[in-house]
Amino acid sequence: MENHPYDKVIGSRDAPATSALAERCATATDYRTVGRPSLPNYIGATSGDTHGITDDGSPSVHRITSDNLFRQVRASGGSERSYEEDMPAPCALSSAGRYAVKHNPAAYYRGATDRQACRRDDVPLGTSTSGPFATGLESGHLPVFTFVTPNLCNDTHDCAVADGDAWLGRWMKVILNSPTYRDGRTAVFVVWDEPTPMPDLVISPTTPAGARFDAPVDHYALLRTTEELLGLPRHLGAAATSPSLRRPFRL
Repeated sequence: MENHPYDKVIGSRDAPATSALAERCATATDYRTVGRPSLPNYIGATSGDTHGITDDGSPSVHRITSDNLFRQVRASGGSERSYEEDMPAPCALSSAGRYAVKHNPAAYYRGATDRQACRRDDVPLGTSTSGPFATGLESGHLPVFTFVTPNLCNDTHDCAVADGDAWLGRWMKVILNSPTYRDGRTAVFVVWDEPTPMPDLVISPTTPAGARFDAPVDHYALLRTTEELLGLPRHLGAAATSPSLRRPFRL
């Protein structure tokens, strides 16, 4: 999600669904950005480094060959997939309509087998009733690691908080009622890219309702936590020295 501070979403009358999820599930109250504008945050959250990026340039501008979470998962024998709302074709490397490539980190990695994997595993989201993500949830066959990005309206980049809240509430009902989540082995993290402090949600079958964590954390802490939950052998970049969210949220 995009571009709103914590107090403009969590507890806001414009975001009843998100606020209810924070009460039913958990949230970190001091979740911080790792760069500006959007792109360095998406890259930092999936590689442990912003690689000096300070703009929203396209994949033709930022050709990142370093290791990343998507490659880590594949190297460990797992599967990964990105679901991008309104993306016109798999692994689209240019923005189109409400699809913003700057919010699709898998499109920026081009080392090893990254580009081949992107063409296979970076796909359009579909709707909450049909399409690759909804089908995967219902069948119980989602990849080990799943990355979901709304379009520029539903992530609240171009539209109101209420629009994003409605989108998130609709999708979270689908996710939480799916066989995939009810199986008891799935954690869901909903995060905004900036500005500090950002809204965030931590949702899992073992997380206490209403849990709050007040210490400062950021996208690198999220990366470390994801790597731990997936049993990956090492932490990328700044994730190695970042705190884990497992203990405070009982993940």
